[in-house]
Amino acid sequence: MVSKRVRWAAALIFSLLAMTAAGLTAVLAGSHHLDLSRALTGLSPDREILWELRLPRALLALWAGGALSLSGVLFQALLRNALATPDTLGVSSGASLGAVIGIFFGWGAHAGISGVSISACVGAALVLLLVVSVSSERGKVSSVGLLLAGITINIICGAGIVFLASIVGFQKSFAVTRWLMGGLDSPEYTTLAGLTLLLAPVVLVVLWHGREWNVLSVGDTWAATRGLSTTRLLMIGCIAGSIMTGAVTAITGPIGFVGLIVPHAIRMWIGPDHRILAPCSFLLGAAFVAICDVFSRTILAPVEIPVGVITALLGGPFFIWMLRSRRAGIRL
Repeated sequence: MVSKRVRWAAALIFSLLAMTAAGLTAVLAGSHHLDLSRALTGLSPDREILWELRLPRALLALWAGGALSLSGVLFQALLRNALATPDTLGVSSGASLGAVIGIFFGWGAHAGISGVSISACVGAALVLLLVVSVSSERGKVSSVGLLLAGITINIICGAGIVFLASIVGFQKSFAVTRWLMGGLDSPEYTTLAGLTLLLAPVVLVVLWHGREWNVLSVGDTWAATRGLSTTRLLMIGCIAGSIMTGAVTAITGPIGFVGLIVPHAIRMWIGPDHRILAPCSFLLGAAFVAICDVFSRTILAPVEIPVGVITALLGGPFFIWMLRSRRAGIRL
């Protein structure tokens, strides 16, 4: 019988290879042919296609997929619900509302995309503070309270987005609609560096607490009897998941279903232990979004489909299948 360590090592190696292969595919595939040898020797236009368009976009896709998938694992552990997603706490909706406000006031037009990104980050942070404050009672944070507060905030932010989109002009309304579809563009390397500096330590913290997420996913009472501070873990999880979701959403727009599809598929493959589930979800989530971005650029080339549309088309049927499977399990 194969030992657990061997199975875990095999799963990690497979996930790493899948992410590497997806990243290379995202760099090499596209609507225009790329001659890699010409690009590496500095010949135009292949050099510009590789270094200014394909590579930064592929790196952004990998970070976005990994962060959103890991956020899904985290929120599912915190809320003890396999159907929880990074949108559960309303952070994505808060970031979206912040970005729409930035577009409404023209910050993107005057300050570049960074103006919209900053307003999206502020919106995500404010929503997180509001959700935590609403769900706190006597210094303790309830997972049920977080869920209910997140659902309420999602509804409020959605209403705000619809209201602003209905009163802006045609040009800004198109920008709002395009941003809300969720898409990947080729960012500046300074943007990628900032995203890496923000997300890398957060990802390491989440992976480090894998054993604690196992205990917390069983229940608050069980975790407390094991000497763990459930309030502290909830706060760490909420802040970490919100930073990952908010930072990615601020740059790419809302990309849905990644935090639902990837963690659940991997959980069926290797089990619910977060010590292996979390790193594999990060790696395979990165691969998933990178491949979805390849499809978005090549299916109707030279027209690009927003990657959020691709993930929604895949995630919607998968979500319905999950619901039917859960109901079938209950009947049994």
